[in-house]
Parts: sequence; C-alpha cells; structure tokens
Amino acid sequence: MALLELRDVEARYGPVRALQGVSLAVDEGQIVAVLGANGAGKTTTLRAISGTVRRSGDIAFAGKKLGRRGPEAVAKLGVAHVPEGRGTFSELTVEENLRLGAYTRRGSSEADIRRMGVYFPWIEERLGQHAGTLSGGEQQMLALARALMSHPRLLLLDEPSLGLAPLVTREIFRIVVELNQEEGLTVLVVEQNAAIALEVASRAYVLEVGEVAVSGTSDELARDESVRKSYLGY
Repeated sequence: MALLELRDVEARYGPVRALQGVSLAVDEGQIVAVLGANGAGKTTTLRAISGTVRRSGDIAFAGKKLGRRGPEAVAKLGVAHVPEGRGTFSELTVEENLRLGAYTRRGSSEADIRRMGVYFPWIEERLGQHAGTLSGGEQQMLALARALMSHPRLLLLDEPSLGLAPLVTREIFRIVVELNQEEGLTVLVVEQNAAIALEVASRAYVLEVGEVAVSGTSDELARDESVRKSYLGY
C-alpha cells in the first residue's frame, strides 16, 4: 500500500501552471527519485505535497487526503521537507536549528539530538556554533538532521547535492540510505544527479514540462536509452 499517492496533481504560481497532472506513488519504506531538467516541475511536486504552493488534484498520505492542508498541518501528519538551498537559520546555532525541527513533537528533544550525533558525528561538537559558519556540506547535513528531529514517516528531499563536492554528496546519500535501511524512513528525493539518485532509489519518475514522461524501477530507467542520454550522459 502506498504511503504517499498523487493523482492528477496540478500546481500554479499565479497564472503559470507548473504541474499538469502529475501522478506518482511511494510505498512505505521506499526511496523514490524524481528526475528531470530544470523547470520540469520537480521542486513544485514536493511543494505541492508539503502545501507550500497552490495545488489541485488528489494527494493522499497514509490514507488521508491532504486536501487544502497547509505546511504546518502536513508536517504534523509526519511529512518533513528539506527544501532546495538547505534552508538553515544561519544566525541560530546548530542546536537551535535542531530544536526547531522538533517543534511538531511534544517532549524533550535531548535524545533526538544525541540520535542525530550518531548519523552526523560532528554535530555534537558544534552545537553552539552558528549555522552560517558551517561549510555547505555541513549546512546540508544540518538541514537533513533538523528534518529528522520531527521523526517523520516521509522525508521530502530537494536537490541535496546542489553545489556540493561529489564526496560530500555521496556521504549525504549514504546517510539517507542508512536511515532508510535501519529506521525504515521513506524518502522522496528530487535530484539532478540522476546517476546517484538511481543508485539509491528503488523507483524513479522523470518529469518533463510538469508531467511524468517516464517511470519505472531504477534498473529499468538506467537501461532506458532516452533516460541515459538525457540524464546520465552516456
């Protein structure tokens, strides 16, 4: 059974229609990738799910239709969104950023901060450091850790590799896979680096001009000549 299901979802920015009937599904415990060129509607798909853009069509999460729920209501259902560009609060400390991630939950976040230290060992030593002084890779990891503080059932991850060195990108995806395998975290990731996305995801959707052009298992898409030429470079 799908944890997340989109059926004929449209989204607009004013008069501009960015999604033109996107349908996709993510089963619980899966990593699913959304691929495509710039302007294809990848980021808008995540925004439609989290309620940060005007949308129509059906979106169901854990059997509940999201309807007109806004970002806070969607987050409380168990959806965490790590936006493109990291979105850390640069003037706040690492610890303050982490505690903000737990705002939808009751109770102490001390155990959760320690849990984040298991996946991101540098965090415990930098709790008092301002987020704006971290490297780009560390800021991306902090944004991921902050999202995980809410104990989400579904993680929406938008362009985690953007502007990062290949080694840092691989480390971030290694952590995502570890969370998926050890904690059963379900992930929907938007990524321009199609090669690494297809390595970690079990299924993928390719968007073109706001519509799903191709979908299938990662192995199927990696063998698809049009996908290889357009997104994998061989």
